[in-house]
Amino acid sequence: MDMPQVMRGAPVHDVVVIGSGAGGGTVAHVLTKLGVKVTLLEAGAMLNPARDYKEHKTPADYPHRGAGDDASSYFGRKDFGFFSAPTGYWEIDEEPYTVAEGSQFRWFRSRILGGRTNHYGRISLRFADYDFKASLLNDGLGSDWPVSYEEIAPYYDKAEDFIGICGSAEGLRSAPDGKFLPPPALRVHEHLIQKSSRKLNIPCVPSRMAILTKPKNGRLACHYCGQCGRGCVTASNYSSSQVQIFPAMKTGLLTVIPNAMVREIITGPDGKAKAVSYIDKTTRTEKQINCRVVVLAASACESARLLLNSKSSRHPDGLANSSGSVGRNLTDTVGYSLGGYVPALEGMLKHDTDGYAGGHVYMPWWGLEQKNKDFPRGYHIEVGGGYGMPMLGSFNGVCRSHEGYGAVLKKAILDSYGCSVGFAGRGEMIPNAKSYCDIDPHVVDRWGIPVLRFHFEWSDYELKMVKHMHGTFAAIIEGMGGRVNGPKTVADTTRAISTPGEIIHELGTVRMGADPKTSALNKYSQAHDVKNVFVADAAPFVTNPDKNPTLTICAMAWRASEFIADGLKKGEL
Repeated sequence: MDMPQVMRGAPVHDVVVIGSGAGGGTVAHVLTKLGVKVTLLEAGAMLNPARDYKEHKTPADYPHRGAGDDASSYFGRKDFGFFSAPTGYWEIDEEPYTVAEGSQFRWFRSRILGGRTNHYGRISLRFADYDFKASLLNDGLGSDWPVSYEEIAPYYDKAEDFIGICGSAEGLRSAPDGKFLPPPALRVHEHLIQKSSRKLNIPCVPSRMAILTKPKNGRLACHYCGQCGRGCVTASNYSSSQVQIFPAMKTGLLTVIPNAMVREIITGPDGKAKAVSYIDKTTRTEKQINCRVVVLAASACESARLLLNSKSSRHPDGLANSSGSVGRNLTDTVGYSLGGYVPALEGMLKHDTDGYAGGHVYMPWWGLEQKNKDFPRGYHIEVGGGYGMPMLGSFNGVCRSHEGYGAVLKKAILDSYGCSVGFAGRGEMIPNAKSYCDIDPHVVDRWGIPVLRFHFEWSDYELKMVKHMHGTFAAIIEGMGGRVNGPKTVADTTRAISTPGEIIHELGTVRMGADPKTSALNKYSQAHDVKNVFVADAAPFVTNPDKNPTLTICAMAWRASEFIADGLKKGEL
């Protein structure tokens, strides 16, 4: 294979942003609003929603019925499925990663403008006061962030007000209220779930989702087709591409360079970043962009990889890594799921229960004052149910369990259709020294860039949490008069817990902190060692609470962007 040719560009760009997901999109939006010129590098292709989304297609529209043009779903390559928003993969042939012996880890990458915001569930939860200050819980675990909830709250306000979050004010410490649009009505199974959970003194409240229930900023309200995971042509749900990047491009201050695989950040004699080196994947040429400021927003692990690969005489262990903390403190959300069958839902008139994709209710953590649990911190519960669009494989379970075929089997499928509910726990992982990523010394990707190697281990804290999740879910199902689809107890939590990385909430790999000896970034997501390098994804997070990280990524990126704009204006960057 021919080696890439280096092409250097002479102009000096103000700010180069690497990555176009929630963090990169927010940075592009905020900086261009403040008059700053931004160049955004995206490793994947440009997005065309009308062409790339399959929002209102059905299996009947395709000869393969959703198996994929190469029938990939029959051979284990499912990712999120044929109908999901495009180009998100667990495995990318030309971009491998490795996993250390004795570990498990799955790394989901998205290679298209907007990144994972094309795919994610759009659950948008504020972190609580104690999530920023672990010391408030007095359990001796974890570290405090260098910022408080009070400092971040104004940026939650800004992000929520611009993006549009539906929900309801509940006054719960574990789930701080925000600036909400009205929530949608509950569906039948959600009424039953709410009634059962409240018998157990578990709050069950409207979900907080980045989905419009009223028109906002020129975007239409959700039309409840229930297909959010496919992308939304009307931009009624949040994706950074449609909501932030495309409008920023119209200002003339944002330039997007797709298919740009960043190799490293180059520093000058003064140790500051002076350029970004990337591979143009369409021509296999290596190019450099000179810049005043670099913002990494490539995802927690990809940003760590870039910093570790950006070595020089002044930064022998990687850029912004004098503390040795880059790549460390890797965490993922603790995940466990359980389903049940509810006879009370049998015989109901079949009707449209689509709503928006995902549950219209969820259960925030209710156990802050519990003294008898054997694990620290907590989890929230996400719910599923209703009819949904029948897809390839939707009724495999009935076919396995029901004896018969033809009309008899079809009747069994129809009778049980829509009678199941599902619960997914999402809990906090405590960082540990055995969970981190580093550079594999022997493996490179197609572009010649050294790849990440993952090391990961759940602790007893997380394994014990899974047992608690199982008991809670079973109690809710049985409180609905339902039966649990599975064992009464979880005997082997190491098998029951989610595969590390599977929940796609990896974070913490470029931690912020007040002490440069133990952290890579300061409270503004600015590198201690390199003042013109910032990180605006989930890598700076100090803890991984039981809340989905996207809204906090947006809030922290918004705050960092205002700091960058002010620094450029003052000539400090």
